[in-house]
Amino acid sequence: MDLYFECTSGISGDMSVGALLDLGASKDVLDAALLSLNLEKEFKYKITNQMVNSISTTDFEVVISEHKHHHLHRNLNDINMIIDKADISKNAKNLAKKIFKIVAQAESSVHNKDITQIHFHEIGAIDSIVDIVSFAVLYDSLSPKNVYFSTIIEGQGCVSCQHGELPVPVPAVCEIVSKYQIPIKITSNQGEMITPTGAAIVASLYSGKKLPDEIIIDKIGYGHGKRPYKNPVLLIMKIKENACI
Repeated sequence: MDLYFECTSGISGDMSVGALLDLGASKDVLDAALLSLNLEKEFKYKITNQMVNSISTTDFEVVISEHKHHHLHRNLNDINMIIDKADISKNAKNLAKKIFKIVAQAESSVHNKDITQIHFHEIGAIDSIVDIVSFAVLYDSLSPKNVYFSTIIEGQGCVSCQHGELPVPVPAVCEIVSKYQIPIKITSNQGEMITPTGAAIVASLYSGKKLPDEIIIDKIGYGHGKRPYKNPVLLIMKIKENACI
């Protein structure tokens, strides 16, 4: 079994998790994995159905606790320790840590700091930990042999973040797609369509392999995006490996 990511509407962590769940990856496996992080006081999550242009999609939303400590910052080592202690497979741990390292390296380059000095803002860190671990666990449970990506579509303009206004593509995304030579297409859409987590997910799996000219699709998963685009949906297709057509 192979997977094909159709990124016409960009890619983010929550869209990727939603699409894998919609594709049939086990919610029970996900529930057990997230419980094992031992961060239940810091977040909850919701999995719901959302209609986008009459298409049924799966939305994965991380809900941050209102009472969590507001001065907590975690660096890459802190996050790796959380991942290592989780009750998830070795492959899922390695993939989650790889994705986080890609983000941290990009932020290190952007801010001209050593990677050990990069601290993930508390809310962003919780969102990222949950999204990245969830993706790694669900991806590992499917165990595809090959992964293919379309050209990833990006918008333009600016986006607001904790550092103020940033140009789109945001600097961390630029660093990731440049380092890993991931093709993207800039469109006239206003706003951020590729998040750093989304770019890091692609970078962690990207091989440069081209989708075969002809494929047989077994199933399609639709992941709901929360940005105000005309069609905020990530498609992940399960396709037959080496299918004879």
